[in-house]
Amino acid sequence: MALNRKGSRLITVDGTTYRWRVRHKPTYAQGLCWTPLTYAVEAAGGEGRGTTLVVTTDRPHPGNRLLAGPGSVRPEHVAAAIREARERGWHPARPGSPFPLDRSAGFRSPR
Repeated sequence: MALNRKGSRLITVDGTTYRWRVRHKPTYAQGLCWTPLTYAVEAAGGEGRGTTLVVTTDRPHPGNRLLAGPGSVRPEHVAAAIREARERGWHPARPGSPFPLDRSAGFRSPR
């Protein structure tokens, strides 16, 4: 799975450049605040297709339909998630299934 360049942002963490992106349109469950915001991260280098990191946050999607306080993903959140995933065994250059990182502890639906 490769991230679209359009709408993605670059971040350098510990000397490696990554591309990350939040899905613009929320899923149905995210729109109703049943599930939290997620974003994807991959290595931005030209070393071929690697494993995508999928991070689940503890915030609602900014495009939710309930007008719940939107969650934002800041570069420092992405950097911390990348470091945590690397410690847990994520190898961005190796091909494989997406690597899930669940950081949703504390997420509560406003309903």
